[in-house]
Amino acid sequence: MARVDFYRVLGVSRDASDDAIKKAYRKLVLQHHPDRNPYSTHAEPKIREINAAYEVVGDPDKRRSYDRLIWGDETARDEAADPAVILDEMKKKLFDEGRKEVFAVLMKDVKRIKTELGVIRERAVAYQGYDTFKEEIIRERALEVMEELVTTQMEGRKQRLVEVATEMLLSQGLVKRGDEGGVRSLRGGLEEVFRNGRMTGFAAALELFYERR
Repeated sequence: MARVDFYRVLGVSRDASDDAIKKAYRKLVLQHHPDRNPYSTHAEPKIREINAAYEVVGDPDKRRSYDRLIWGDETARDEAADPAVILDEMKKKLFDEGRKEVFAVLMKDVKRIKTELGVIRERAVAYQGYDTFKEEIIRERALEVMEELVTTQMEGRKQRLVEVATEMLLSQGLVKRGDEGGVRSLRGGLEEVFRNGRMTGFAAALELFYERR
């Protein structure tokens, strides 16, 4: 995945301590602040880039989310990419995070899976007269029970991932920071992708135990 390397912006390594990141940030702010560079046309955009990087990796929770979104189990790559490509890759990453999250929850509760299959089977028979793993019915049921499956901790994690993803995409210029409507739309789209991932995880877990009758 093409990445926004906030560590590189701050001039630190990925394993840098929180204190080292803070010191690097302060040093860069002093060096590039527009007040210290009144005749530089690059000072203001540079300080925005530095602030955006520190906003993410300077916060321990956001930093963990950033590392997960960018690297995960993949090998980091430094290739440049069009912002639209980065957006597509980010959506895939968030979708997969949502899918794995709910899938893991259900796989720890086989009894709940069998209960949900019973509900879906009953609705399928009532709708069409025979039992099938019908997508529309499964999605409808997923929407009904998702709040029961998603804990406060899981929701907080989702919000951190979406927030970090949004910040990364803003840093790539996908939407201007001053465009409140655009930023809101971007964040809402990323949240929707994550929710769709969760529903796919719900369906995937149930499908493993589904047997047509």
